[in-house]
Amino acid sequence: MILVTGATGTVGREVLRLLVRRGEPSRAMTRDPARLSFVGAGVRVVPGDFEAPETLRAAVSGVEGVFLLTAPGARVPEHDLAMIDAARAANVRKVVKLSAIGADVGPAAWHAPGEQALAGSGVAWTTLRPSSFASNVLRWADSIRAGRPVPNMTGPGTQGVVDPRDVAEVAVETLLGTAYDGLALTLTGPDLVSVPDQVADLSDVLGRPIRTVDVAPAAAREHMLAGGMDPTVVDVAVRGFQVVREGGNAVVTGDVRRVLGRPARAFRVWARDHRDTLLGAIE
Repeated sequence: MILVTGATGTVGREVLRLLVRRGEPSRAMTRDPARLSFVGAGVRVVPGDFEAPETLRAAVSGVEGVFLLTAPGARVPEHDLAMIDAARAANVRKVVKLSAIGADVGPAAWHAPGEQALAGSGVAWTTLRPSSFASNVLRWADSIRAGRPVPNMTGPGTQGVVDPRDVAEVAVETLLGTAYDGLALTLTGPDLVSVPDQVADLSDVLGRPIRTVDVAPAAAREHMLAGGMDPTVVDVAVRGFQVVREGGNAVVTGDVRRVLGRPARAFRVWARDHRDTLLGAIE
């Protein structure tokens, strides 16, 4: 039995789908069970709240493995530790934590306490540190629909943009196996791409011209705060933009290939496979 947290999100939803396809008994944890109407046979939906320890204890009871995904924000350490404590008390065999690239040293350092707690928990663990998700480009849909240029927060900086499907596949392999116990895997796409590179691929795939406009970090901060985003999330995002802009996230690894035995999917493949979704979002 595998418990999946963050089950309504991009990666968690795909992890559930893959577990169902492989016939693995699964539980999906959520604060709002109505949002999980998509789950298939073999998945039990359980209520759970990282700030209510009793619900976590119930969610992990009888569970063999946990996919631990906590929402970005200042409470990531608290939420990670709550689930790790519950998993340890329930004698869970394995926890796979979704972290972020550079979590030990970079802007996403809020993942570091959870990583450290896992390493000292006595529970088998694997940490996944993905780079920027290909699916993040869906945030540009409003700009594309309105004929406005896509905002480029990272200038000419490049990243090993990763397909969320690859992250989910690696998560399932590490949950069900032992070969990568005790390791932190950095998950990237096969090559380095910038925002202009991504926009060029999208223009080709969608058959429409798309432009970019450079947005300075200070302006990005003002826009996100005006939109009501959590200031702690904004701070991390802006630091992350600056790191990428300065070349600090120009990282490509072979960890996806190492686990899955095939190359990581390129951004263009993600765009092509999600063409209908992209068109639906912008039309």
